[in-house]
Amino acid sequence: MSVDAPESEKSGGETVLVERPESGIAVVTISRPDALNALDEGVLDALRAAIDALAADESLRCVVLTGAGKAFVAGADIGRMSTMSPREARAFAEKGHRTLDALEALSVPTIAAVNGYCLGGGCELSLACDLVYAAANARFGQPEVKLGLIPGFGGTQRLARRIGPMRAAELVLTGRMVKAEEAKALGLCLDVAPKGQVVDHAMAVARTIAAMGPGAVRLAKTVMARGVEAPLATANAYEREAFANLFDTADAAEGMAAFAEKRQARFENR
Repeated sequence: MSVDAPESEKSGGETVLVERPESGIAVVTISRPDALNALDEGVLDALRAAIDALAADESLRCVVLTGAGKAFVAGADIGRMSTMSPREARAFAEKGHRTLDALEALSVPTIAAVNGYCLGGGCELSLACDLVYAAANARFGQPEVKLGLIPGFGGTQRLARRIGPMRAAELVLTGRMVKAEEAKALGLCLDVAPKGQVVDHAMAVARTIAAMGPGAVRLAKTVMARGVEAPLATANAYEREAFANLFDTADAAEGMAAFAEKRQARFENR
C-alpha cells in the first residue's frame, strides 16, 4: 500500500513531511535523506511543529513515523555537534528532549516504522513512540560513546525503561549496533517486516487502531503512561476512574450495542 497522498493532504517543511493517506491516520516522514535524516536544530523544530499541529487535530487516531531513503534516522548531526560549545550542546539537548517529550505526550498512539539505520537520536526517537516495527535491514544502537559522548535525547533513560537496565547498559556502554532480529529479541521493536514493507506493516496496525473507539484508545494510552511509574494501587485507581468515565460516552454505548447486535461499531468520538 502506498502512503502517498494528494498534494492537498500533504503539509510540513522540507525536512519533515506530514501526509494523511487515510482518514484518522497521519504519516510523518523525516526527510533529509542525503544526511541519512540526521537530526539538527532545524529538523527538530520542524518535527516539533508537526507534532504540535497533530496534537490539535481531534480527528486524528494514529501516527506513523518513518524516515526517507536508506535510514529512519542515523543520529544527530555530528558535523553540527562538532562545533558546539557546552552551552550550545545543552540547548541542543534541551530542544531534543522537548521535541521527543511532545511526541511521547501525543494523546493518540504513535508507531515508528524503522527502515535502515536507527542510531543515536534516531533510536531515541523510536523510544518515544508507543509501538516500533522494523524492516529486515534496520539497525539499532546508541553509539555515542564512540564519539566520547553519551545519548542526549533521553537514550540513557527511555532505553532502560524499554528493554531493562542491564541490556540498556550494554548497548550504551559499548555503542554496539544490533540488527533487526536481535532488536526484536531485546524488545527494541515488536516485529520485523521484509525490507521495503515496514511502513505498510505499520499502516496495517494504524488502520486497526483507527477503527477502535477513539476515546477508549486515548484513555488507554494515558492511563498506561501515567501508571507505569506509579505504585500499583495508584495506577489501578487511574484505570478504575477512566473505565467508569467511558460509560458516560456515546461511543461506549455504541460499541456494546454493536457487539450485542453482531455488527461493526460506528464510533463518532463522543
